[in-house]
Amino acid sequence: MILLSGLLFLLWGEAARCLEEFTFDGDIRQFAVATNTVYVATEEKLYQLNHDLTLVQSLTQRGVLKTGKQAEDTQFLRVSETDQWNSTFSVNILLPFVENGSLICCGVIDDCGYCELLDLEDITNVRYREHIQVGSPWRSSASVSFLVNVETWSRNETYILAATEQQEDKSTETSCSTGTDAVILHNTNNNQRGLIFSSVGKDIHVAIRREDNVEFIDGFQIDSTIYLFSNLPSKDKSNKVRLIWLEGKESKGKTLKSLRGATLSLSDGGKGSRLLASSVVPGGPPVLWSGVFSVDGGQSNTELVVFDISPDLTGDIDVDPDFCRTPCADRSKPKTLEQKVVLLRQKYMTSVLAVRQKAWMVFFIGTSDGQLIKLAVDKNYHTACPRVLYRANEDRQVFPKIHLDQVDLKHVYVPFQNEMKRVPVSKCSTYATLQDCWSAQDPCCVWCGSKCSCTFGDDCRDSDWVSIPDESQQKMVSYKVAQDRTGQITLDIQTHFTVGSEVLSKFACNFVTSFGDPCRAGLPHQFPQCTCNLENSTLPAEGLQVTLRIRLGTTSLAEKLKISNCTEIRGPPTSVLCRQCIEAGCGWSTNGCSWANQGERNDSVCQSLESGMSSSKPEISSISPSVVSFYGRNHAVLSGRNLGGVTRVRIQADMDCTPKESPVWTNTGVNLTFHIPSADNKGVVKVCVVLPDGSCHGNAQITYQSSPSCTNVTPSSSWVSGKRQITLLGSHLEFVEGVVHSHALQDTVCTD
Repeated sequence: MILLSGLLFLLWGEAARCLEEFTFDGDIRQFAVATNTVYVATEEKLYQLNHDLTLVQSLTQRGVLKTGKQAEDTQFLRVSETDQWNSTFSVNILLPFVENGSLICCGVIDDCGYCELLDLEDITNVRYREHIQVGSPWRSSASVSFLVNVETWSRNETYILAATEQQEDKSTETSCSTGTDAVILHNTNNNQRGLIFSSVGKDIHVAIRREDNVEFIDGFQIDSTIYLFSNLPSKDKSNKVRLIWLEGKESKGKTLKSLRGATLSLSDGGKGSRLLASSVVPGGPPVLWSGVFSVDGGQSNTELVVFDISPDLTGDIDVDPDFCRTPCADRSKPKTLEQKVVLLRQKYMTSVLAVRQKAWMVFFIGTSDGQLIKLAVDKNYHTACPRVLYRANEDRQVFPKIHLDQVDLKHVYVPFQNEMKRVPVSKCSTYATLQDCWSAQDPCCVWCGSKCSCTFGDDCRDSDWVSIPDESQQKMVSYKVAQDRTGQITLDIQTHFTVGSEVLSKFACNFVTSFGDPCRAGLPHQFPQCTCNLENSTLPAEGLQVTLRIRLGTTSLAEKLKISNCTEIRGPPTSVLCRQCIEAGCGWSTNGCSWANQGERNDSVCQSLESGMSSSKPEISSISPSVVSFYGRNHAVLSGRNLGGVTRVRIQADMDCTPKESPVWTNTGVNLTFHIPSADNKGVVKVCVVLPDGSCHGNAQITYQSSPSCTNVTPSSSWVSGKRQITLLGSHLEFVEGVVHSHALQDTVCTD
């Protein structure tokens, strides 16, 4: 018999990446981050990890429940993993209370509420325990809890805000509790009225109620304003996304009574849109907030949308029609907040974390097919190309919450079903040149002059650094060629950088041609611009070749420019000629190419022009295969009409990323073959075919999915003579083109 374990080698995926990670005994229920520690609650354990995901200690959640004559006499006693046990503490709330040095854990034991106060530095030290219901009595992704501060007349008080999912067909009542309202504030210490975990306040028990279904998604506090987000599903399958504002002032009762609200509206007006995950954008005012929305009510078609959620505290309080402290009848309609911008349309988004980096916003986006995507956005909401920071071989959902490592601010914690990965927020060190570092359009990275390498900004100790500008740009250096009424030709150079203070005083430009300096003397250079008035007002017919050398502190770069007479760039007014004109530093006018000061410099003007082709344009009817793994596929077949002149196939993601092009191998005019290249991320890309003039035609799609993953082989052994039929079980095996097995044990090659 020959064992076939070697057959699984490549089918189980790529070699392990150099990431810090931790695999847990059981699925993750909750996780939280506090300064240099990560806390994770699974089904049967609570973990305390260092910020680099090394284990500090774990605490079993299994034990024996001993009942007493009174409810308060009931005790939960943990036991070792080898001892008998009859109960499990299922954690639904996990909140680090850093100022108090404690970790708040609340959940249920045998359907009864239970809370513990643990030492933040040592989770095995239980400071306090109590059988009390705080938050949801069941595991629910539609319930949220977080700490809020309320400004009283004497000091700030910290409370637990517990927002619990409400369902018409599912009561929050248990054998030990009469149920819980939608939003309640609970105490965090015994010095507060009603003692620790109590919801009683100065105005006795106070709460916000919801008389219909509600799913809470996220919540946080900025200054004294509390923000709470929810979905309100209805029986007709429509949905409202609601935002609640509360003012944390005076007392629990006054805080909850200060309720004001708004409805979040997407531009398409779709009533089926649901909020899946959210993150506030640091900085402000205004208060910007990002949300992942499902636009079709499911999980596949998702959008990342930004809203301005700055609180409107001018309206009446406690008059919301959906949330109220008293019966919700005869209430006023809440205001509507319209979206500011859709940043990304990407299938299967499940989570988002937003951070600020200089003038840029940076979003880390998790997906249900196992990707962590980074999206940088400038102050004008122009997006850089999305980059995949991590990609799982198989489809594994990223949890709705992603947290930043508070120690170095250079990693994010990405939780999957039963494991967590600590992923770097950038790949600065992989960019070998200034051009690569800048082209990454990553606001986390700078080109450090003293190190002559691309690094994180705070790793460049001096101020001799160069980075991307505050606004998204396509090139490091742009130029325009103008001519005034006297015939003087001027070359205006614009550099697109942000620089350290040392660079500002050491900025210089030098223009060189084959016959020397082409510029008239006397024009100073001041960052970020430099200007050259050409000595000769007549340009050669073939153009003037100019080498531009720029000094940025200790960093230098050179650009080769071809300066042409703009009026001599002629031809039919096509989009190809228009782009050629603008790329030459000229301007486009109605009649054709002109000097930059006489025409339009925006590339959008070229998009409105026809290519000059009509019925002879190439058309794409199909691509086979159109669904591939992210490794790509050789010998794909593209079919259509008028394909005879096609030289390349262009593949581009939804965003304005650098497209990939694959050469055509065979072409019959109606069918052509090409290789589908590998991709960094999973998802749908657009396909068009390229003609010799650079124009691209047709509109087809290719979908990249996970690589094949094998879970089992049946049977797992064979005869020495071979020839036994076996079955591979797993996912995405349709991408496998062949399995090669050698006679040597553990020496197997599987190809896709």
